[in-house]
Amino acid sequence: MPLLKDILFQVSITEVIGNTYIDIAHITFNSNNASDSVLFIAQRGTQTDGHLFISNAIEKNASAIICERIPDNTVENVTYIKVKDSYIAAGIIASNFYNNPTQKLKVIGVTGTNGKTTVATLTYRMLRQLGYKVGLLSTVENRINDVIEPSTHTTPDAMVLQHYFSRMVEAGCEYCAMEVSSHALAQGRVSGVNFSIAGFTNLSHDHLDFHGSLQNYLDAKKKLFDQLSSDAIAISNADDLNGFMILNDTKGHKVTYALHSDASVKARVVENRFDGMIIQIDTFELHTYLVGEFNAYNITLVYCIGKSLGIDEINLLTVISLLQPVEGRFDLISNSHNIICIVDYAHTPDALENILSTIHKLRTRNEVLITVLGCGGDRDKVKRPRMGAIACEWSDKVILTSDNPRNESPAQIIEDMATGISHAMSRKVLKIVDRREAIRTACSLARPNDIICVVGKGHEKYQEVNGVKYSFDDKQILMDTLNSY
Repeated sequence: MPLLKDILFQVSITEVIGNTYIDIAHITFNSNNASDSVLFIAQRGTQTDGHLFISNAIEKNASAIICERIPDNTVENVTYIKVKDSYIAAGIIASNFYNNPTQKLKVIGVTGTNGKTTVATLTYRMLRQLGYKVGLLSTVENRINDVIEPSTHTTPDAMVLQHYFSRMVEAGCEYCAMEVSSHALAQGRVSGVNFSIAGFTNLSHDHLDFHGSLQNYLDAKKKLFDQLSSDAIAISNADDLNGFMILNDTKGHKVTYALHSDASVKARVVENRFDGMIIQIDTFELHTYLVGEFNAYNITLVYCIGKSLGIDEINLLTVISLLQPVEGRFDLISNSHNIICIVDYAHTPDALENILSTIHKLRTRNEVLITVLGCGGDRDKVKRPRMGAIACEWSDKVILTSDNPRNESPAQIIEDMATGISHAMSRKVLKIVDRREAIRTACSLARPNDIICVVGKGHEKYQEVNGVKYSFDDKQILMDTLNSY
């Protein structure tokens, strides 16, 4: 067991009460999990404050407490460590506890509003196909080489995160590709991570319920690049309005990519179809199974990451051309009715417009586009009217339905989306609260060569209602419905 004094290395400490020469067997953020030789870290959460549970942790025999406020009544034989920020301290402590595993890995962090899952997953697949041992931390799944584990958060808490890194090192991994969420950056969950490469996809309206403003959201994303060392590489999208802002204060070597602006790496879409596209990156032309300009950005970022790792360009492009789309990301569902069915995770205005505008460019206009759209409950409400408007702008028919309503009224969420739809556009709209019934209705309305686009849940295999997760799979419901005809 490590000593408390050792796992406090490089933590910014303002006060110590008690003995730091004590063994620590475990670290927890939940006071109910405290016991002898356990360090309890009190963190200020969005719902409650961990400092309120320090007494409970001590009653359960916690040996030490990390906190931003030392309680008025301290207990003998308990060590109290006061820090400026418990989240940042937790990241560093977790890294020290697991013997700083990211010093032994090349960690590739991907952040941005849209595209994180695709870029991180394709980077993982690219490196695996090239023969490397690689880890993956993503919204869809976590992997240690080829061992798959379920994902509960885009970026786990500091202890879970560092434990994954430690296991990757034990499994011989050389790389880890990971999504880095704005929540994780704002809360310091990655403060103990040594990133070798950071990639920025784009920034648009999302998570303002948490961040409060677009500037705060940008500032959170920027933290990934601000913490890079001088031997790291910072890769940013030069076509995004915030692409250069992200790089302003980084110490890392700067690389930019773009489709429409001057950049270190230039790309363009040569040909786009429902089953893939041809893109040019610098002087090279390649076919990819991914679709749409937004995926051209994702592929180009993957290419930049590979080049930054020193991979031979021809090998890199060959492998990239073989990569399949990520589940739930412009996921084409085959069926015998010649109906084009697409399932996508799009849950932001920008992502929804990317998907529907891409379909618009690919379609012949002789078919009907039916979009099934829901918005999540207990999340940013401001984007709901805009998403309703976007769906109507690009679609012939729109079915407004539930996503994960969580603790909100599904009917009210639908009404929030409907407020963005003009009277003239409202004739396109059906409102069906039951998502399964909404998907089935879309299938019944569709004729051969028509297009059904079901957005919002993508890869998810559940629907969350009032704190309960029920089995639910958009893709499976689509296939079962069409196969029943």
